[in-house]
Amino acid sequence: MTTLRTIFLAGAVLAASSAAHSDDLRVALIYGKTGPLEAYAKQTETGLRMGFEYATKNSMTVDGRKIVIITKDDQGKPDLSKAALAEAYQDDKADIAIGTTSSAAALADLPVAEENKKILIVEPAVADQITGEKWNRYIFRTGRNSSQDAISNAVAIGKPGVTVATLAQDYAFGRDGVAAFKEALAKTGATLATEEYVPTNTTDFTAAGQRLFDAMKDKPGRKIIWVVWAGAGDPLTKLQDMDPKRYGIELSTGGNILPALAAYKRLPDMEGATYYYYGIPKNPINDWFVAEHQKRFNAPPDFFTAGGFAAAMAVVTAVEKAKSTDTEKLITAMEGLEFDTPKGKMIFRKEDHQALQSMYHFKVKIDPNLAWAVNEPVRELKIEDMTIPIRNKR
Repeated sequence: MTTLRTIFLAGAVLAASSAAHSDDLRVALIYGKTGPLEAYAKQTETGLRMGFEYATKNSMTVDGRKIVIITKDDQGKPDLSKAALAEAYQDDKADIAIGTTSSAAALADLPVAEENKKILIVEPAVADQITGEKWNRYIFRTGRNSSQDAISNAVAIGKPGVTVATLAQDYAFGRDGVAAFKEALAKTGATLATEEYVPTNTTDFTAAGQRLFDAMKDKPGRKIIWVVWAGAGDPLTKLQDMDPKRYGIELSTGGNILPALAAYKRLPDMEGATYYYYGIPKNPINDWFVAEHQKRFNAPPDFFTAGGFAAAMAVVTAVEKAKSTDTEKLITAMEGLEFDTPKGKMIFRKEDHQALQSMYHFKVKIDPNLAWAVNEPVRELKIEDMTIPIRNKR
């Protein structure tokens, strides 16, 4: 009798815990925790956890559901990423997934979300194709896209009387970035002198730099070489070593993570546009974020920490609005959704689910007490200041 009673009670407890388990809000984070983009991935996870904490006032529950974060390392590899996302949806019963770090891996993930009819919030991969030609209706993106990067930089440095040349890597990232930059630059009244493309693994920029200088040196007015680059090679330092100032030529590029901003210390007064720098946005969320991150990690939050935080804010706002984790109800709630982030307001555009957001025109200032260059704000480039193309065929 006692044995039967014990078995019955154990079964009841198990059933109750299973019921509670099924009511959880299960969020999968797919990210390149190991591999070349490890630093970005680590920031995303930290930001995501802090974002959920802030959005739920430390309760880690939303609409009565406990938030459970499931992490899966895809090592930045497309095949591993696809498998990890499928496992998250099918075996771990994730309601929503967030990821991933690499654009190549993110592109591989898009059809997995569609096959499983589950939402994937892309953070922080930037390729335009994600919300462009490869997009499907289950894809939302809190991260900025390549066009937002390029267009914000064009708006920041482009003016009548300015001549610009570009240096980029010779593959999709570089060519797409320059294409979007050119399109936006034309509207500013600036002139594009030339485009220079080099292999992704280039470390000697002498020939390319000389061609750029030759195309620019006799131009009147302000002259700027804009660089779009990812990974190693350090073209800015190499170009700076070639002394562009003797021709009155300036250098420009977008923002980056704090360790990369160390190289910008050699470029005082350089201008560009950035997605996030902890000292720029002025709002209560960023105030909390910066203070709390400094307290916990003895360092300010970085580029992709802000992105992870934004993804968490989007999830909580969407579930609260939908009052459900049903995919169709979430899509309805998320199209046109406005949500707060450390950068201020973001809006999921209905046509392609890209988060429209502010970017920041900055000038490099040097603080001898910091290991990185300060991104001093020149002006906020608001949502309405940038025309971001819709690149899908919805």
